[in-house]
Amino acid sequence: LALHLGGVGSNWGAILLATISAVAFATILAVVAGLTLASSSSFAHDIYANVIKKGTATEKQEVNAARWATVGIGAVSIVLGALARDLNVAGLVALAFAVAASANLPTILYSLFWKRFTTSGALWSIYGGLVTAVGLVLFSPVVSGKPTSMFPDVDFHWFPLENPGIISIPVGFLLGWLGTLLSKEEPDAGKYAELEVRSLTGTGAH
Repeated sequence: LALHLGGVGSNWGAILLATISAVAFATILAVVAGLTLASSSSFAHDIYANVIKKGTATEKQEVNAARWATVGIGAVSIVLGALARDLNVAGLVALAFAVAASANLPTILYSLFWKRFTTSGALWSIYGGLVTAVGLVLFSPVVSGKPTSMFPDVDFHWFPLENPGIISIPVGFLLGWLGTLLSKEEPDAGKYAELEVRSLTGTGAH
């Protein structure tokens, strides 16, 4: 398309194609780098420092953990990318957004707009939405039952849709609401007010 827009056989077509390719490559590189850094820093701070070391890790240890996490995440990503090279990338992206929305969207909206929302409700919505989305994907035509599935030679799917979002996202909202109602935890009005100010003004976000 870039060659045709710039003129077939002309230098402008080649220049336009090179520009679009460079922009696409830079965008992909930025996204991959951002996700890798976010994942490694989350592992180093949340899992290594607070779970494994129980808050006793030094800054140097966290940095080393983040470095090793970056290597591990990169290796796993390369392996998964190689395994998925023949799959429909657009479908995988849609699935990733559906899984992320199922786990995160209910918690974000409840946290912003529901004063009674509690930590238990957040855990219910995050883990419930995540498990529901992943479970439906595993038993959907994306994994088995079709020539374009990950395992086309077997058929164990019972969920008819290729994208679980229409089911898993409402389940996440339902579980967040149910977890909050069943929780004995009292809502914190002060924290909600602080979060509301941050979300509306950006004050204290950094």
